[in-house]
Amino acid sequence: MPVAVPVFLLFVIFVVGSMVYVYRFRGQAHYQSVGEHWRKGWPIFNPLNCLLYLFTEKRARAPIMDRQRFAELQVIQDNWEIIRREAVELYEDRVFDQTSDPESSAYYDIGFRTFQKYGWSKFYLKWYGTKHNSARASCPETLKILDQVPSVNGAMFSILPVGSQLTRHSDPMACSLRYHLGLSTPNDDRCYINIDGQDYSWRDGEDLIFDETYLHYAHNDAEQYRLILMCDVERPTWLLGRVINFFYKGLMRLTVVPNVEGDQRGFANNLFARISPALARVRELKKTNRRRYKAIKYSVNTLLALVIGGMVLGGMMALNGLIASTASLVADGGVGAAASDS
Repeated sequence: MPVAVPVFLLFVIFVVGSMVYVYRFRGQAHYQSVGEHWRKGWPIFNPLNCLLYLFTEKRARAPIMDRQRFAELQVIQDNWEIIRREAVELYEDRVFDQTSDPESSAYYDIGFRTFQKYGWSKFYLKWYGTKHNSARASCPETLKILDQVPSVNGAMFSILPVGSQLTRHSDPMACSLRYHLGLSTPNDDRCYINIDGQDYSWRDGEDLIFDETYLHYAHNDAEQYRLILMCDVERPTWLLGRVINFFYKGLMRLTVVPNVEGDQRGFANNLFARISPALARVRELKKTNRRRYKAIKYSVNTLLALVIGGMVLGGMMALNGLIASTASLVADGGVGAAASDS
């Protein structure tokens, strides 16, 4: 019992410290308030994310990285015109319009739900172990190219129409890095993404890799839509980081979103699609009964935070148990004994 107290205190200090670090000290761009951190940064994931930052390889520790240090991605850039052809065909067939259609399977996307109202839309190619039937049919050449890069966990085509934007945010889980390849862009500095205070403007055939857990936002103030390939690339980490990533990628598999009927859907998105009509009715209360609206909103958000927090805490406790058992094995000479027995 006396040993458990300091261990628990260290655990609490680490959890609180990781949240404070991400909120106030990580990077050049910081959250303007605790409320923004809660709404746009999902601080409940900060402890596991900070462990991942600690075990990330040096080449992947900057907000924007040198793509040449990720040589495996070169094959994607080399074939950008092939990828562009399939993406533009989808655009011309108005496939991306389905994201804004509540009757479409693609409309209910828990991972990118807030982006749709600002004009952004997408077409999934693969997502953490799942390749959509619609992508196999419409984008076979792109999938063949992506199959040559095992570190690509997820991929989609993404549209940012003229006059649209992505508001300032950071992605919740640090299991991946974000890769962008310009396909059909304005080639104009008025169409840009800002990552941790640094602007980057997309260009056809040029690519970018960055850490999406830094604050970032995007605008298209040019006169042409922006079409890119967007990939989630495995964060390069040492062994312990891979254990955390394994847990995170399990969560990501629950968020698979179909492009059309007949595509696969993950459990989390299936649940989101079922409750979204009820949530829409709750949002209507904002106009007629604001007090009731806030009560329901905060109750649902708190419940969601508790569920996710429980999963994250469980992951951290399992990781702590793994570290403790490994340390005990080493201290007891178990590793040496096992080696001599072999």
